[in-house]
Amino acid sequence: MASKFTLSNRTGWLMAGPAIALIAGFVILPFFLAVGFSFTNQRLVSPNPAEFTGLANYRQLLGLGVLHLDPLKDAAGATVLDDQGQPKLPELRSITRKNPDYPQFDGMREWFSWSSGAGRTYVLASDVVFMKAIVNTVLFVIVVAPVQGGLALGLALLINQRLRGINVYRAIYFMPVVVSIVVVSLLWSFIYDEKQGILNNLLGALSFGALPRVDWLGNPATALASIIFMSIWQAVGFHMVIWLSGLQTISPTLYEAAAIEGSSKWQTFRYITWPGLKNTAILVLVVITMQAFGLFSQINVMTQGGPLDSTQTIVFQAVQRGYGKQDISGGSAISVILFVLVLSVSLIQRYLTRERN
Repeated sequence: MASKFTLSNRTGWLMAGPAIALIAGFVILPFFLAVGFSFTNQRLVSPNPAEFTGLANYRQLLGLGVLHLDPLKDAAGATVLDDQGQPKLPELRSITRKNPDYPQFDGMREWFSWSSGAGRTYVLASDVVFMKAIVNTVLFVIVVAPVQGGLALGLALLINQRLRGINVYRAIYFMPVVVSIVVVSLLWSFIYDEKQGILNNLLGALSFGALPRVDWLGNPATALASIIFMSIWQAVGFHMVIWLSGLQTISPTLYEAAAIEGSSKWQTFRYITWPGLKNTAILVLVVITMQAFGLFSQINVMTQGGPLDSTQTIVFQAVQRGYGKQDISGGSAISVILFVLVLSVSLIQRYLTRERN
């Protein structure tokens, strides 16, 4: 018996060996290399050997500072006014450019600011673009995860019926998933086009020309929202299938009992369908979150991070810095930051969805 078990175990390892080798070579090893490179000044192509720089890359990416500036005073102690009669503030550049009195702000740029009394408070960042990438990525996850999951559940409930031709609708809803995201991004770039795009033409026809044409991908106010809408549409069919598989595991006898008891549709969903989908909901939530954090292809094809860095994301920044700027150490540091962020969100999700006695 022991020899058969050993032989079977050996066969299993031999069959799994190629997959394990690929995972080790293309996932595990690059991860540890990225961690190591993030503490150096490694370049993609450089004749100079890499040097250990400690946390310099992380400080450059995540460095933040808060600065409050009060209005300038003249020799008599009165507030100096500008040409518009407003209190004149010191130039921010004079503080963030090699000012020995403020060494902690050296090289930083304004991220955002607000008026505070007669003065102004500035939030400074060592890398403003990367900060925008973090905010955009988190915003993308916060919007896409619940909306996409909710729409997918609604579609799954609609098609979880024994009706003639229902498989046709299932195929239609799932069709965008099997199309390459690059192709989908190109198609939606044409749809969003300001002059010839289908969306502007449709809105113009419905409003009889009252609505002006919008440059959906060229306007910082609408670019990220446009990509969010397209991303939800493209992947909702995939999560619909996951919800559908969960729905079909719920015993029909429970619905029959609810019908006999006279339960409404909402009561049936609340007390039978939703509890039966708990494990499926956890899976869908985790999958959507992981996919959302990996937002890259849509940005790379449709906007290249613009306009005015309004669609920068963490993964796009990692690729752009690592390969576009040949800064492997900076790209590796961004990858490690993304890993920590995703791991933290996953642990929080796992805690919130844990089994409770």
